[in-house]
Amino acid sequence: MNKVLLAVGRIMLALYFLIPGIMKFVSWDMHIGLMEKHNMPFVPVLLAAAGVFQIVAAILLIANRYTAIVALMLAGLVLVINVNLHDFWNLTGLEGAHEMQNFIKNLGIFAGLLVLSGHHWSSLSVTNPDKVKK
Repeated sequence: MNKVLLAVGRIMLALYFLIPGIMKFVSWDMHIGLMEKHNMPFVPVLLAAAGVFQIVAAILLIANRYTAIVALMLAGLVLVINVNLHDFWNLTGLEGAHEMQNFIKNLGIFAGLLVLSGHHWSSLSVTNPDKVKK
């Protein structure tokens, strides 16, 4: 049962990045506008890089490859996105409340990625080199 729960959780986390990664290209102009609204530099380059990274990282998580490292890299991405795009402290009213909700939700995703990474690092064994590819 433990392996099933871990696999389902890992795949669900992967989908959280795969779908938005794809949507960055499908809804390109909307995402450009969001990033420009938050005064981010190099918007088209960063948007494309984030989209490609999210898609590739999600596929690696689904395939259970390099899971610990990919989860940590995605956790870093979540922090960057949280601080730059969900800056509820600069907003008021409904928009501020919505961004605070997104910020807190992303902290939960961040925590899940840390747990996933920690679990995979702790399951690596020096005596079993086949597990290193996790």
